[in-house]
Amino acid sequence: MEKTLRLAQEPRADALLSRSPLADLVGMLLDQQVPMEWAFSGPYTIARRMGADDLDAHEIAAYDPDEFAALLSAKPAVHRYPGSMARRVQQLCQYLVDHYDGDAEALWQDVADGEELLGRLKALPGYGPQKAQIFLALLGKQLGVRPPGWREADGVYGQEHAYRSVADITGPESLARVRAHKQEMKRAAKAARDDGS
Repeated sequence: MEKTLRLAQEPRADALLSRSPLADLVGMLLDQQVPMEWAFSGPYTIARRMGADDLDAHEIAAYDPDEFAALLSAKPAVHRYPGSMARRVQQLCQYLVDHYDGDAEALWQDVADGEELLGRLKALPGYGPQKAQIFLALLGKQLGVRPPGWREADGVYGQEHAYRSVADITGPESLARVRAHKQEMKRAAKAARDDGS
């Protein structure tokens, strides 16, 4: 399936995401405490700084940790917390090397159903239940990876036209809708806290 992701909102970074399963996993890993575009531009920045046109799990896992942290910390930094994220990226890549011979796409090949795939995603270093569900939704909605029961395993993130997460972003308009939804959720959470005090 030909796919074009628009998560970084930058053509070269999005081109890498569109062809590289490992870049997608790393971008999702980085997607916390920074704007989504910054997170999903990270894989392209890392690849460029490593002198490559794609990410390689074996190479990243074997990289000297201090040098890899320095690579992510160079200005402009890949993340607000480049040191801890460098460690997480290396842990993710080491897990892929140990369990899937470094092939990120093997993570979702030959799964029986959505629950099995969700379980594989939850097992990844740095992937909690919500991040795993969002990535499963991204796989299903935009990358054509749709094992039986994938929407059910996704919970609310698998719903069509939900505009809840990166799984629903296909361009600037949908990005604005996801941001609006997140702001509304924050307002509702704040109101609930205020009512409870």
